[in-house]
Amino acid sequence: MQDTPPSVPDFTQWPSFPFEGDIRVKQLDDPVPVEPPRRGEENRECTACNAPDEAYIWVGERWRVRTMDRPTGLPMVLILESRSHLDLGDLPNLLAAELGVMTVRLERAIRSLDGVARVHVNRWGDGSAHLHMWFLARPYGRLQLRGTFLSLWDSILPPISEAQWRENLAMVAAWLAEFGGRPLAEPPRIQWHAPSRFSTSPPDQAETADEEAVSVIEAAEEIPEPSGESADAEDATPADVVPDGNTLAGDADRQTGWRG
Repeated sequence: MQDTPPSVPDFTQWPSFPFEGDIRVKQLDDPVPVEPPRRGEENRECTACNAPDEAYIWVGERWRVRTMDRPTGLPMVLILESRSHLDLGDLPNLLAAELGVMTVRLERAIRSLDGVARVHVNRWGDGSAHLHMWFLARPYGRLQLRGTFLSLWDSILPPISEAQWRENLAMVAAWLAEFGGRPLAEPPRIQWHAPSRFSTSPPDQAETADEEAVSVIEAAEEIPEPSGESADAEDATPADVVPDGNTLAGDADRQTGWRG
């Protein structure tokens, strides 16, 4: 192992790289002799298998689609999961073929949303043994967000509005339901009552400002726990179930509070 970190790679000079200034490469840790089990392996509980349908925006016979518990910086971040407890390489031919169909169908649904230019499809599996595919929407015109750093930008950009987020979720769920399954996401309710007073001051955005945005790279199933750390920690972070029964299929006015 070398004593000094390697030089900074060329991609730090790409326009899409989110950071600037002095950056150092971390020292690479020594490899472990045995990798720890992921969630859903050996005696570790699988949060995806235990999640109810109400925690998802669309459910079908063999597939389910979920999201983060609140808006993030990108127009849409969705996760496609198989109902069966299988990883990508374990899929039988039927599910493998359906995965291709579901991937194309979900990409088209997200790309149909206003303000979406591209949809990036990713699969990471170091944290969970249950198959989950990520779908990340790049905002139209934001050329600096092109490419491999889109998941980093998701935690840097300010979150989109709650109303727009819920409307987008409902549209994607309805699109998928055209081919079967059951949509569970609801659009935001229209506030019909008039304001008690008129004001020229901008709307209060304290609700969104008080909560730090979450992103793909902070999702529990993508962060392997260090060896020796309690497996119970997974129960506090996954996006499978929204705390206190606040699901996307329920009251659209309720706010959720989980970190993704």
